Order: sequence, then structure tokens, then C-alpha cells
Amino acid sequence: MILDTSVLVAAEWRRLRFEDLLHALGGESVAIAAITAAELLHGCHRVTDRSVRARRSAFVEGVLEAIPVLPYGVPEARRHAELWAELAREGKLIGPYDLVVGATALARGHSLATLNRDEFARIHGLRLVPTERFQ
Repeated sequence: MILDTSVLVAAEWRRLRFEDLLHALGGESVAIAAITAAELLHGCHRVTDRSVRARRSAFVEGVLEAIPVLPYGVPEARRHAELWAELAREGKLIGPYDLVVGATALARGHSLATLNRDEFARIHGLRLVPTERFQ
């Protein structure tokens, strides 16, 4: 299963019971897309307050150490291009980073845990993990 940035940000802010979510998965392996790593790191660089930056950086580095990061390679790029064209044709485009996360999940046959269900529900065939009960 792939964890979307929204799940990790909510976990950082303690707006999601992350440990309970992982426990409910029953040992299913989790990973993040490379773009999610970039989004998390970008959040560290945006913070101007030193104490907040230190806390956020520690959280992000812990995530990157504990959770495998899936690379964006040719299989993901092919699926990304297909999805992009399909959603554009339907007039249902989603955010560009969400599109990469969704393509990564589909290319690898993984489900996705997200708090951004409205956008990701537009991607045909993407299995979404229910996360609402952990908020």
C-alpha cells in the first residue's frame, strides 16, 4: 500500500491515529512515492521558524528512514501519461503530484491510503484504503 502525503501530514499534526491505521492493515507493507518524499521535504524547507523546522525535519527524516520510497521510473511514467490523458479527456484532472502518486500505485498494483479521496476517486481502478475512521 502507498501512503499519500495527506496521511503523513495528518499523522505529523496528530490529526490521524497513524499507529492504529498501520495496525489495521494487518502487516501489509507500506511505501511512499518519490514525489511524496519531495512534498514532505519541501514542507521542511518552507518553514521559517527554526523550532518548527527542526520538529518537521525530524518527522520527515523518520518517515524516510522507516518507509521505503518507490522510484518514479518508466513504468510509472507510462501509467502517468495514460492517466493524465484519460483524466484530461474526461475533464476530471487532479493535482499533478496526486497524479504521480496515483500512477505509481497503479503501475505497481498497490492500493492507496489518502485523506484526499475526492481527487483520487477520479482515477479508475485505483483501490483506496478507508482512512476516515482514523481521524
